[in-house]
Amino acid sequence: MPVPYIRHARYADEEELGRLDRRCWSGLHSVQPRPRPPYDPFFNDRFGPRDHLVAELAGAIVGYIRLAFSTPLDSNAHVRQIQGLVVAEEARGAGVGRALLRAVQDEARRQGARRITLRVLGHNTPARKLYESEGFVVEGVLPEEFFLDGEYVDDVLMGRAL
Repeated sequence: MPVPYIRHARYADEEELGRLDRRCWSGLHSVQPRPRPPYDPFFNDRFGPRDHLVAELAGAIVGYIRLAFSTPLDSNAHVRQIQGLVVAEEARGAGVGRALLRAVQDEARRQGARRITLRVLGHNTPARKLYESEGFVVEGVLPEEFFLDGEYVDDVLMGRAL
């Protein structure tokens, strides 16, 4: 298997990232409804290229991860939060998600973070297993936080020291 190439996103990636995001939408990981045209821009006032790492295989973008401050508070500036991880269906099982997780932790350390956190839906077993295998632990559960497709779903808070 080829090793994914991880790099920072560029403005020129916006259209491809938007298509990837829409193509990979799933109720397994999203609390938002399926996107419909007209589509919002991938980059916006809150998240730009600087907040995303992308994974490439054979020159094609096959995944991304979004890193953000968990809150705007100075007292919380030492914490970063993963606020999106997407891997194209055809690239799953090739180590893309793991490579993005490791790279984003390195980026968070480079930014001076001491902790990294994320939120994952309780029924998203594949993602939870990946996060656990990379040292993330469950730090809290918001039971039945979301009502999705006729079922109540927990919001699982995970984190780890860097």
